[in-house]
Amino acid sequence: MTTDQDFVHDLIPAPAKAACRAGSPGYAALGERTTLDAGPGTHATARWLRSVLGAATGLPLADGGGPHAIRLRISQDVERRHGPEGYVLSTDGSMADVAVLIEGGGPAGVFWGAQTLRQLLGPDAHRRARVVPAGHDWDLPLLTVSDGPRFRWRGLMLDVARHFMPKDDVLRHLDLMAAHKLNVLHLHLTDDQGWRVEIKRHPRLTEVGAWRARTKWGHRASPLWNETPHGGFYTQDDLREIVAYAADRHISVVPEIDVPGHSQAAIAAYPELGNTDVIDTTALSVWDTWGISPNVLAPTDNVLRFYEGVLEEVLDVFPADVSPFVHLGGDECPKDQWRASPTARARIEELGVGDEDGLRSWFVRHFDRWLAARGRRLIGWDEILEGGSRAGGGTTDPGLTKGAAVSSWRGYAGGIAAARAGHDVVMCPEQHVYLDHRQAPGQDEPVPIGYVRTLADVYRFDPVPPGLAPEAAAHILGTQANVWTEVMENRARVDYQVFPRLAAFAEVAWSPLPAPDARDLDGFERRMAAHYRRLDALGVDYRPPSGPRPWQRRPGVAGRPIDGPPPNV
Repeated sequence: MTTDQDFVHDLIPAPAKAACRAGSPGYAALGERTTLDAGPGTHATARWLRSVLGAATGLPLADGGGPHAIRLRISQDVERRHGPEGYVLSTDGSMADVAVLIEGGGPAGVFWGAQTLRQLLGPDAHRRARVVPAGHDWDLPLLTVSDGPRFRWRGLMLDVARHFMPKDDVLRHLDLMAAHKLNVLHLHLTDDQGWRVEIKRHPRLTEVGAWRARTKWGHRASPLWNETPHGGFYTQDDLREIVAYAADRHISVVPEIDVPGHSQAAIAAYPELGNTDVIDTTALSVWDTWGISPNVLAPTDNVLRFYEGVLEEVLDVFPADVSPFVHLGGDECPKDQWRASPTARARIEELGVGDEDGLRSWFVRHFDRWLAARGRRLIGWDEILEGGSRAGGGTTDPGLTKGAAVSSWRGYAGGIAAARAGHDVVMCPEQHVYLDHRQAPGQDEPVPIGYVRTLADVYRFDPVPPGLAPEAAAHILGTQANVWTEVMENRARVDYQVFPRLAAFAEVAWSPLPAPDARDLDGFERRMAAHYRRLDALGVDYRPPSGPRPWQRRPGVAGRPIDGPPPNV
């Protein structure tokens, strides 16, 4: 039998404090008499426990109090000590039965405490139906767990534009995020290779922009093609379902609509959005390869009005109470077409923004103010810090509103600059937490991309760079792992790249870990032995510690591996 100490030591992410009760018999059990006693504000967690834990254990978990109840409560004392997402979980009872008290600083804290309860019950508690015989004892250690997150933004970015992910797969990822106490899903909905969100006033965005005729197989330098047409999109009701499903799990959803670059799919659907005085935009199709398309939005008032209409519908689908941020990309915008465009040059002169860099900054700034006027906050990749408004060129203050936030992806530098300027920051440097990067050296890794980023490497990542002044560090909202899907053609490939590294990332985002060099990697890997069994029960096609299974490899499909350690920039 697994001992109570093993239960405690197996928790991922590691709690701030967990201790078994001295002098206790060690464990007690949930049983047929166990009830659910949900206090005010906790009924959503009670529904989740009954549907998920009830299905896995076969226990009825009926409403009721008494000595054998799982009690859910919101506690001002826990909020003071651990914040609204903090919780205290305590168990008490005998060998025959157990009572559980989960006190949260708020509804989210109660939910995260319920996730810890599920882990304490063992891997089979993560299945969708009971696999153990009726009458099986669901052992719990007699203990107290006091816990709360280090960061308020603990995110995962899913790129559903390059390879479309069906709605049910997105819902599944929300469950996997919740199991790891992650609370922000960033959906990358539009790019050169596909437009994935229904916009009713512009139906060609999905009629045309959601489909490409073929797909590059492997890295963009690969000679291989998948000739099967690829595409798909989410209806607005699909996305409302995703948002509601996430909210029930205390996860906010951040939609990304990329402007002014990464927009070829939109231009293929509506050619007037492109630089028509430079190229024949009617000849463009949804891009079928990877990289950065030269086809960007034209800097015209008509384009601004078009995207304002898009965003009006996006804001309706993603309400402010659960999606206060809207991501507008702003990255990797080639300027060659603007340099060749009389319309763009005239616009630069009219606006007095100096050059094409200033023009891109003006584009982002327009939507920053547009969103702020509607009670939302813009967040964009760290390029939004570049290109000011001074005529004559040069990089100056980009003029963002104070509410604008930055996703620092090219390294730490953009986030440091943003934080020092008073902007909130989500640290997601590609050198550390881009999960499309390969997990090991050697020829067996499927379509190897970028630097080697092992489970240990991710575990040693710290979102707050050393030496950052406290007033700037206070602007770091948290951190996010990014999953770009150019070479991830299906759910199994996404699983392989994301897991088990997401477990390490979740601990970095949640737990009060010491400095990277002082972290107990051996202890984490011991806890992962139990966590792999949870992932098995959840049906996750993760990368085993010994390397990819035969069906996880992609022999002969070229990637883009980068040798050596990544720069810490």
